[in-house]
Amino acid sequence: MPKPNAEQQRLEDQKQGKANWRRWGPYVSERAWGSVREDYSADGNAWDSFNHDMARSRAFRWGEDGIAGICDRYQLIAFTPAFWNGKDPILKERLFGLTPGEANHGEDVKEAYFHLDAVPSHAYQKYLYKYPQAEYPYGALLEKNRSRALNEPEYELADTGIFDNGRYFDVFIEYAKASDEDLIIRFEIFNRGPETASIHVIPQLLFRNRWSWGEKRTSPPEIRVHQESPKGLCLVVDEAKSQPLSNLPFEYKLGLRYLYAPAGGTPMFTDNETNAKKLWGEGAVNHSPYTKDAFHRKIVDKADALNPARRGSKAGIHFGPIAIPAGGKHVLRLRLTNKEMNDPLAEVDSIIATRIKEADEFYAAIHPPKASEEDKRIQRHAFAGLLWTKQIYLFDVNAWFDGDQPSAPPPESRRHNRNMHWSHLNSMRVMSMPDKWEYPWFAAWDLAFHTIPIALIDPEYAKEQLWLLLFEQFQHPNGQIPAYEWEFSDLNPPVHAWAVWRVYQIERDRTGVGDYAFLEKCFHKLLINFAWWVNKVDKIGNNLFEGGFLGLDNITLVDRSMPLGEGTKLLQSDATGWMGMFCLNLMRISIELSTKNKSYSGMATKFFQHFVYIGAALNRRRAHGLFALWSDREGFFYDVLVWPNGTYHKFRVRSLVGLIPLFGVEVIDEATLKALPEFEANFLWFLRNRTDMTDRSVTRVEQDGKVHYVLKLVDDDQLKRVLARVADTNEFRSPYGLRSLSKFHDKNPFGYKEAMVGYEPAEAISRIKGGNSNWRGPIWFPTAYLLIEALKSLASVHGGKFTFPTKFEGGPLTTLGALAKDLAEGMIGLFRRGKDGRRPFEGATKPFQTDPNWKDLPWFHEYFNPETGEGLGASHQTGWTALAASLIDEWRLPGK
Repeated sequence: MPKPNAEQQRLEDQKQGKANWRRWGPYVSERAWGSVREDYSADGNAWDSFNHDMARSRAFRWGEDGIAGICDRYQLIAFTPAFWNGKDPILKERLFGLTPGEANHGEDVKEAYFHLDAVPSHAYQKYLYKYPQAEYPYGALLEKNRSRALNEPEYELADTGIFDNGRYFDVFIEYAKASDEDLIIRFEIFNRGPETASIHVIPQLLFRNRWSWGEKRTSPPEIRVHQESPKGLCLVVDEAKSQPLSNLPFEYKLGLRYLYAPAGGTPMFTDNETNAKKLWGEGAVNHSPYTKDAFHRKIVDKADALNPARRGSKAGIHFGPIAIPAGGKHVLRLRLTNKEMNDPLAEVDSIIATRIKEADEFYAAIHPPKASEEDKRIQRHAFAGLLWTKQIYLFDVNAWFDGDQPSAPPPESRRHNRNMHWSHLNSMRVMSMPDKWEYPWFAAWDLAFHTIPIALIDPEYAKEQLWLLLFEQFQHPNGQIPAYEWEFSDLNPPVHAWAVWRVYQIERDRTGVGDYAFLEKCFHKLLINFAWWVNKVDKIGNNLFEGGFLGLDNITLVDRSMPLGEGTKLLQSDATGWMGMFCLNLMRISIELSTKNKSYSGMATKFFQHFVYIGAALNRRRAHGLFALWSDREGFFYDVLVWPNGTYHKFRVRSLVGLIPLFGVEVIDEATLKALPEFEANFLWFLRNRTDMTDRSVTRVEQDGKVHYVLKLVDDDQLKRVLARVADTNEFRSPYGLRSLSKFHDKNPFGYKEAMVGYEPAEAISRIKGGNSNWRGPIWFPTAYLLIEALKSLASVHGGKFTFPTKFEGGPLTTLGALAKDLAEGMIGLFRRGKDGRRPFEGATKPFQTDPNWKDLPWFHEYFNPETGEGLGASHQTGWTALAASLIDEWRLPGK
């Protein structure tokens, strides 16, 4: 085995408990205001109950936010930078964005920032914030977006012209670790404008407020000046006065910490306390005369707001105004460490240079052999986004229901707004977020997809993330996995068994050793989840499933999260497809577990047979009161609405709903069967004796003298007919991947009652379930990735022998592998520079095309316009869109 590089060794030391490199990381949210956790309102309107304007003055209950912030593992303290350009009405401590009621396409961050680099141990991280030199256009962004219609584009920060002529600062923020407890911090601030401009920089340290909640306030910790001289400044962070964390099974302390800074900065102190008088009037009581917003009031409002005793639970060091000439830069170096030092800043640049070199070595070992420099850059940015969007997710639902002051309990209505059945959920975990501004909360099916690219760089963390959702403090006692904090009881697709298996495979294939213990413990919890799904969404036991909205927010004609009426059922092609895939995933895990414990072969039989039953039901023609989801005439799967009197309505919408039955594919070779005699006997008995069910879903294929059994929910004829639509550029195939709705519906919308589904390649016109999500045409990475995976599995057996037309009515033939490659290359191509010099995701955003300081900065959007490739929705959803890194990994190997 080659000697591990420095970052690989850090990860191994972390795994072995020799060091705690993950104790400090980018675990600070990019938005805490407007979240469910901070919502104590009677009506559940989280956005209005705690808005952006309140955030600088009101202490957060469940976690801090900031720009490029870092904190310790349990966020006792956080480091967050703040900036001021001398013109803004607000100190720039956090990112600004619009709420769903303020924007035409739902909530949306209105800032320009980029996650440039990171390694899994967080020994090196780099972030870029583009800060305008003119007054930030808060009012214009609000007015313009609020006035625009659903069919109009959003009014973005760049549209205001504020970045024109380079009149902005590029603020590069770097963190490097000299050791697991010694953090180096460097700001490099470039003036990209044509003339000298000034900026204020305020590095901030604050204790998360843990002392204000409960029947009796406890003593807050403090930060104070430790040393001050012409050579520099040192603040000491002292938690001694504070109560220890009460809900951990062990004692957690940080001890003294020292923040070293150069001379020239002015220390500032206040308390991380709510300014109640500002928020609620003079009749309100401030628990401290020095409040959270003191730095804003001092610097921007020129008010006397600081604690003259120079101590408090929040501290900052004010550097500025710093005049930077046109084209020039200013560098600011700091160090946050657990030890006193004589010359702490002397090594800053050399340590950062070393960590950058080590990061280069780490990723050189990650990138696949055939990756171009462009591919490597895209992949590394995707990994950086994944790592930067980790967040400490603090939420005790039971405590949230009870409120923070026994003498002033929250309104009883709060208990019925959301999550009333989830009082057991209690998290103090670092979790992968879809996006720390727009989605600063975990989403179960998003997180499953995050783990696939994470497993390429940090399989231990990927496994930990999947286990968290199955852990007792998350998974409901009835077996349900919590969906997302706006409604834990909602239904996300059951993709977690697939993710567990894929993460296991990735680690096994890369290291030669699979984590059997991880696979086994997850399997036991997934069994409970499977039972919940069967009992919840197959109430009449016919193996056709009603799975709710399943994350496909507005793709349907009815809101599938809402009751449809007594006795009325919506039999769903996608829910049924997901469950068939779930069965195959659990069957495959059972087979793997059987290699060490033969008793699991019985579970493999159980899930194989259940898969066959689902496949038979999915393809059943009308009989005994059941209704076919498959249309022979149109060669597609549809949802069917069935009324109590036996009448029904088929929703003939060609969308992902009808493609999801293709996702469930497994291949079992003869050698695997022979190694498990009990499973082999049951498997072959079923094939011989239940041909009425297995003829469609199990195919025997001989390849190079070896026998394989292909398990899929569709027969070969159905597969060819559906794939002909997938390959058709007038239907699902876009130059950039897979459309979520066939382009056929551009001229042929489908209606039911007052509802209508038509092809909408950009933002949603319908506001069903999430005002800024649109599944009626755009490209989404998770679902497209699953189809590509299914095609690859089938191609591994059939090679080039299985062909189908590229038009539903006919046309040139293509193969499974060719279609998979075509879709994958289109999706990677969203981020690649084309012959016209632009990257498709950029759309018409001018700075990306005209400013050289924007040209190599990708955003990993939530979804993409299939006609132009433009990124849409959340701009930093490097969660499941980081699957671009996985596609590069899989399609840049030798032979691909």
